[in-house]
Amino acid sequence: MQSFMPRIEISLSQIRDNARMLCELYGQQGVSLMGVSKAVLGEPAIAEAMIQGGVKFIADSRLENIQRMRDAGVSAQFVLLRTAASQAEAIVKVVDISLNSEIETLRRLSYYAKRHNENHQVMIMVELGDRREGILPCDLSQFVQATLRLPHLKIIGMGCNLACHGGIKPDNRNMRELSEQVNRLEKEFQLNLEIISGGNSANHEWYSATHDVGRVNNLRLGESILLGCETVGRTTIPGLHTRAFQLFAEVIESKYKPSLPFGEICQDAFGNVPDFRDRGLRQRAIIALGRQDILVSGLQPNNDLAILGSSSDHMILDSRNQNLQVGDAVNFNLDYGGLLAAMTSPFIRKTFVKVSHSAAV
Repeated sequence: MQSFMPRIEISLSQIRDNARMLCELYGQQGVSLMGVSKAVLGEPAIAEAMIQGGVKFIADSRLENIQRMRDAGVSAQFVLLRTAASQAEAIVKVVDISLNSEIETLRRLSYYAKRHNENHQVMIMVELGDRREGILPCDLSQFVQATLRLPHLKIIGMGCNLACHGGIKPDNRNMRELSEQVNRLEKEFQLNLEIISGGNSANHEWYSATHDVGRVNNLRLGESILLGCETVGRTTIPGLHTRAFQLFAEVIESKYKPSLPFGEICQDAFGNVPDFRDRGLRQRAIIALGRQDILVSGLQPNNDLAILGSSSDHMILDSRNQNLQVGDAVNFNLDYGGLLAAMTSPFIRKTFVKVSHSAAV
């Protein structure tokens, strides 16, 4: 029986290995890890693989993903990376720890925590240059003071986010500032902040070069565990697996055609006016995969193929005389954007693989 396509094949053993090696690496300086599950839609089996590798926290941006993992019996401390005031009641019920930067959201969390007789743990996010979420350092004291007045909330830590919106690299300067802000606030308010989360997979270069991690004792890792790389330059972290996820799609047409379209060129299906180079007669393959399924720029063919373009449901390849036949499978490596799209797409089957066989889920 032919395997279903398109599909993404997932090696849980490689994800577990990556989590274990990263826990050992960062653990050398007392840094724990949150395994970030948002790119895999909160897939319980992948969260379990991270936990088996030594991760103690599972972090996600969406309540639905955390609820999915809880319902599947995943046992971990669950951290919500993105809070919304409108979801405060559900956050209190479903999440152990939430990351926050707005006092109104904290007021609502406090209200529902009191209502349900819960004590909700919060981490305060500080803005250190990337210009995504976080409180400006000059406003931290006032923010912490207001938070401490709210019942049924406990401030257990602080964190920052870098190398996302602004692409600001974690370095000794901003990591030292995070530590200094933690020390200052602990002294000012007699706090004991347990978790100081210094960032994400972009922190690898800083960690490898620094002689002193300061107060940073936690990182939130998704891409490093899943794809084996850091995110400043997307270089492979030594010893990690980089092909835990492989995408397969089916060839549905394979023909020799001129490389230049014929006729007057106008806008394509997505409003762009394409430009083509005449490469002569080429063997072209069309695969059953398109922009509705995947982020095309997040794919890298494993064979000597070139992606020429895509529409909503077709992708056109220059097969470079590999003589692809209808029904053949073409497989791709994925970057983080490609992985995120593939795992979210309802049209791509998720399949767990071992050495010699696979089981569809």
